[in-house]
Amino acid sequence: QVRLVESGGGSVQAGGSLRLSCVASGYIDIDSGYCMGWFRQALGKEREGVASIEDDGDTTYADSVKGQFTISKDSAKNTLYLQMNSLKPEDTAMYYCAARPGRCSSLTWIWYDYWGQGTQVTVSS
Repeated sequence: QVRLVESGGGSVQAGGSLRLSCVASGYIDIDSGYCMGWFRQALGKEREGVASIEDDGDTTYADSVKGQFTISKDSAKNTLYLQMNSLKPEDTAMYYCAARPGRCSSLTWIWYDYWGQGTQVTVSS
């Protein structure tokens, strides 16, 4: 069983920053054999990939967040992070942490097997 629990969401003004965390537990080692990713879903829109990180540390970002968001992980804590800077109202969404065995391959959400419950991020102008 794999469990992912996100935290760190909240309400901020445009230009502000937030850091999301995702603690992984159960039969998962985020440093070995798993791809980890962050996704978001705004109201009325499809879920979209934001960033992913391979077990060897290679990262991939959606074009919309390159240079603005940074994905990282702390192996000792089995925790994934998403540092979000210069936030804009269009970044408002529910943010989800996800995992899949093997390589990331894609930021398409259907490829991911395990999901957290999500954490809401609201950016006001």
